[in-house]
Amino acid sequence: MNTIADRAKQLLYERKPFVHATVVRAQPPTSARAGDEAILLADGTIEGFVGGECAQNSVRKAALGALQAGESVLLRVLPDGDVHFPDAPGACVVVNPCLSGGALEIFLTPQFPAPLVRICGATPIAESLAKVCEVLGYEVRRDGGCDIPGSHRSSPPDETFDGATAVVVATHGGAEAETVRAALDAGVGYVGLVASRVRGASVLDALDLDPADRAKVHTPVGIPIGAKTPAEIAVSIAAEVIAGVRREGLPVAPRPDAPTTTVDPVCGMTVSIGPDTPHLRSGGQIHWFCCPGCRSRFVAARA
Repeated sequence: MNTIADRAKQLLYERKPFVHATVVRAQPPTSARAGDEAILLADGTIEGFVGGECAQNSVRKAALGALQAGESVLLRVLPDGDVHFPDAPGACVVVNPCLSGGALEIFLTPQFPAPLVRICGATPIAESLAKVCEVLGYEVRRDGGCDIPGSHRSSPPDETFDGATAVVVATHGGAEAETVRAALDAGVGYVGLVASRVRGASVLDALDLDPADRAKVHTPVGIPIGAKTPAEIAVSIAAEVIAGVRREGLPVAPRPDAPTTTVDPVCGMTVSIGPDTPHLRSGGQIHWFCCPGCRSRFVAARA
């Protein structure tokens, strides 16, 4: 990867959430400059540069919080003492005692992949739905294994539905029950079955679903707008998926767990534990630090 933008595109393609960090203001003395960028992954890894070791802990902690909340934040990293920065309503202010003067303002933007809609079938409704979802900017994957073109036979999907936001079964028969079951087993929150009310009920009755799983299956599928044509039905299905994402919190991508934190025994800062966090094993314990400087001071104090 040559640039932060290239790396961001790769992560979105791989459906991995991340935070894009940009330094928007830097007050000397500081190693970062306005315009510096970095990507922070869900495990706390920082790729790029938005400040030295002391600033990185503050950035990492705020970025993981932004990723969990799904909201952007303006982070102001200030040293001890009075620093004259312009007022920034709504900014998250952190006093970092490790900074050797200077201050930073960093804008943190969480990035999540687009909703992934898996469509089973080669029917006109399936074709129209794929086009509508692409217009919405959703990622679409067609599961040909759910339907055998040119025949009335269908088979279950060749792969699991892990990571899908929604699965729509538009095969008009065949292995519908098996496909619905596979989607539910994969934890998909929205499963749409294109079928009449009678046939849809018959398919679900055969599955003997518990109430929680039954609530995830929509059949007849789509919001009731009087749709008749394949394109109109596709719009009604897409609208139902949108409502699930925007109103009901249908997951687009897994949100990371809250970061594990501890306290730096030297400076007292709260430290987010990640693969790059400085640490030291001593006396059967692991001590975590905000930067290598605090780790060195800890070692010197015990010498």
